[in-house]
Amino acid sequence: MKDLVEEFGAYRARMNEKIVNDENKVLKRIFNLDTNSFAEGALDKGTKELLGLVASLVLRCDDCVKYHLEASHKEGYTREQVVEVLSIGTLVGGTIVIPHLRRAYKYWEAIEEKYGKNVK
Repeated sequence: MKDLVEEFGAYRARMNEKIVNDENKVLKRIFNLDTNSFAEGALDKGTKELLGLVASLVLRCDDCVKYHLEASHKEGYTREQVVEVLSIGTLVGGTIVIPHLRRAYKYWEAIEEKYGKNVK
């Protein structure tokens, strides 16, 4: 299952490189804004990743959910913490997000298989 994480990471990197290499000013600025929005600020980076995870689940963006799950794992969040965040996203988004929730669980398992479990 860890291939799932590697495949997504490789795809995302390859496609982002193509987008940025097109030298479109608007797209470059959007990418820059996204990067800077998740930097340390009044809120720590980890909190921002969890907020991104909830928003991504509610908006039903599987790629975004995967990205924020991996970033949340890198920030040291545990499965229990991530599941709590996913429960809030499901509450806010309603039952229509359940298929995305299932894929999020599967991807989190792949992340833990690849990088190991976080414990607090």
